[in-house]
Amino acid sequence: MKYAVIGGTGVYDLLEKTESITVSTEFGDVEIDKAQYKDIEIAFLPRHGRKHSTPPHKINYLANMKALAKLGVKHIYATAAVGSCIKEYAPGDIVIINDFIDFTKKRSLSYYDGGEDVVHFEMDDPYCSSMRSKFLYAADFHEVDIKGNAVYVCTEGPRFETSAEIKMFKKLGGEVVGMTGVPEVILAKELKMCYSAIGIITNYETGIGEKAELEEIKGSLSKNKAKIVALFLNIFEEGLHQNNCSCSDGGIKV
Repeated sequence: MKYAVIGGTGVYDLLEKTESITVSTEFGDVEIDKAQYKDIEIAFLPRHGRKHSTPPHKINYLANMKALAKLGVKHIYATAAVGSCIKEYAPGDIVIINDFIDFTKKRSLSYYDGGEDVVHFEMDDPYCSSMRSKFLYAADFHEVDIKGNAVYVCTEGPRFETSAEIKMFKKLGGEVVGMTGVPEVILAKELKMCYSAIGIITNYETGIGEKAELEEIKGSLSKNKAKIVALFLNIFEEGLHQNNCSCSDGGIKV
């Protein structure tokens, strides 16, 4: 099983589920759906749980990513519902995440958390450049509008951010804000997996634009979720490999 999709709100029902399995790891058990697309088997991981009952700061990221690695996954596409820090990215837009700024506080961020080895991982290409290029090409071919690349700010949650925080993130170069992207992207790098995240703008952040209502947020997700996952499936069908990126290089031991 080479491919996986990690989804949050509103993505659970888009793949034909064939079997639900429990993968045991040293960090805990993880429920994963095996999904079928033509002759390709895909692992689907609902990061908040099937009933969206796990808040972002309580997600067992270490177990989730290790479970995918145990299944043999090498390429992961993730969807992320995000708020926009800039007027240029409006609710309903789709962006490709190309970098991140970490403002989480209490999460376990690494598998190398002491012990025999001290290992450092480079983050010059945290979101696999090859997978980003593949997605952009597929989107252009299928006439799906992509507004651009975006720097993702990850906050701890579950509260939303203050107006002052959003002003700070914007000054630091942050363009979209979410609560789940870190440490997913870091752990994928440590496990030598290619990882790419696609952001769906659900609302303007505090102080940037008009406050979005819940139904508006749901509408933004519903509008885009199907076509984004369809692009993922198209890319999986064409095939991916790790020859054109550095994701499988591993870290530097000191």
